[in-house]
Amino acid sequence: MNVNNGIEVAPMQTSSTTQPSSLLPMLIIGSLFFVFGFVTWLNGALIPFLQIVCQLNDIQALLIAFSFYIAYVVMALPMAWVLERTGYRLGMVIGLCLIALGCLAFIPAALEQTFLIFLLAQFMVGSGLTILQTASNPYIVKVGPEESAAVRISIMGLLNKGAGVIAPIVFTALVLGDFAGISAKSVAAMPALEQKHHIEMLAHSLIGPYLGMAIALFLLAFGLAKSGLPELSLAHEQETANGSIMQFPHLLLGVATLFCYVGVEVIAGDTIGLLGAQLELENATALTSYTMVFMVIGYLAGLVLIPRFISQSVALAGCAISGLVLSLLVVSSNPGSYLVADILWGWTGITTVPDTVAWVALLGLANALVWPAVWPLALAELGKYTSKGSALLIMGIAGGAILPLLFGALSEHSGIQQAYWMMLPCYAFILFYALKGHKLRAK
Repeated sequence: MNVNNGIEVAPMQTSSTTQPSSLLPMLIIGSLFFVFGFVTWLNGALIPFLQIVCQLNDIQALLIAFSFYIAYVVMALPMAWVLERTGYRLGMVIGLCLIALGCLAFIPAALEQTFLIFLLAQFMVGSGLTILQTASNPYIVKVGPEESAAVRISIMGLLNKGAGVIAPIVFTALVLGDFAGISAKSVAAMPALEQKHHIEMLAHSLIGPYLGMAIALFLLAFGLAKSGLPELSLAHEQETANGSIMQFPHLLLGVATLFCYVGVEVIAGDTIGLLGAQLELENATALTSYTMVFMVIGYLAGLVLIPRFISQSVALAGCAISGLVLSLLVVSSNPGSYLVADILWGWTGITTVPDTVAWVALLGLANALVWPAVWPLALAELGKYTSKGSALLIMGIAGGAILPLLFGALSEHSGIQQAYWMMLPCYAFILFYALKGHKLRAK
């Protein structure tokens, strides 16, 4: 066993003529990325659902996303400490078990219809995802050649966002299957006793699905513990100069870039349901799937284009420019028109949506390649600081907690469509990192 930065790591077997296969690690980590996506993008359906159950305004509803993503700030460095002592595989097992416990916490929350318990359960789930993300992202970056890291992360992203397509649909079918056409407005219009009965029935419909998820996660944790996943070895990394993790400006700017990116990604994925609910669209809880479909398309494009035709930084710049254009289209579009959806997918028979909602969904395409491009650019040349650099990048996920709350405040003040103006400075910063920020090094 080798020891590096406090982590015991087992070197992958090599020979003079062969390189270790990354297939097994990719398959195992891929299953984890599917879990990330399913659990994370349930939020897009959960937010409008709990807005009904707990009778929340927009800002209160977005606290559901805040409690989930703020865990990445609070728990990132503690989870990096856990990884240093347990190794990557056992750390991932602990993360899966913590997510399962968070899912179990939804049961008393649903029985009591208590918003605070829902928020605590969300924080527990986010904490478990923190350790999984801290371990799995550098694992995928370092398991093969650095120049193709964005491709490997794109493959993981396909699983992640593919799960994001499925999660809101499954949630709507399992939880709202017996409540067709229900909305916050329809519940608010009910007599008091009928309203109380419907809210109780809605809340209790969460129990079965979340219990099932908890059982599945415990089983996955057991399978991972027995899988023989090789430990990530960073022993071959070049030793960096004496100092701290703060000596890498391209890493720190990468953290800020991920802060902006996760914020706009969450806004695009989680507020589309609120937007649809305000426009009184049916099955608003399933609208996140539209955003996720376009993210999947973006990841597929990344697999084809990177690094064969374009570099990671060029892909990042393209995403930022697309985000700027689409954000302008969101705020300037006519919510009474269905032209965009009619042209893009109306001919398939898939339900169309107003132009404003369609442009928000298309932001999924603009967001798709930001995460897989930023990680290898930000972790470049960190050497023995890779695990701590990963933890800092994970803390950038705090953007998913803070920026949606700002969006909610703007929505309450000026209307939900105009709140999307806040996306512009975020995409502008991502563009700066793509063009210059990732190249900066300490002198």
